[in-house]
Amino acid sequence: MDAFDESNVHAQAIREAMEESGIPLDEAWMRYFSFTGTAGEYEIDAYLNGSLELPAYERDLLAHAVNELIDELPSRRKAPYSDDETNASAERERSQEDSASEDRP
Repeated sequence: MDAFDESNVHAQAIREAMEESGIPLDEAWMRYFSFTGTAGEYEIDAYLNGSLELPAYERDLLAHAVNELIDELPSRRKAPYSDDETNASAERERSQEDSASEDRP
């Protein structure tokens, strides 16, 4: 794999991460630019679409920007396991009992 192919694989991975997370190009570019990225928004778009190669440092800045934006997204709700629901119900009952006992004189 030559450097251009490696760059395209990297670009595809970044693009997929952005798409899966719903991160628009302008937000990714703005964060990248705030990290002293030197490529313009059109160049980043061309890179993500395989039309332009960026130096490794610039690619890594973009990846870091996208990863930070992903980290800022609210975590998604996960499906509980059987034990989780049972434990959650027991915890709610205990909490309600504690609240009721605190209200008593």
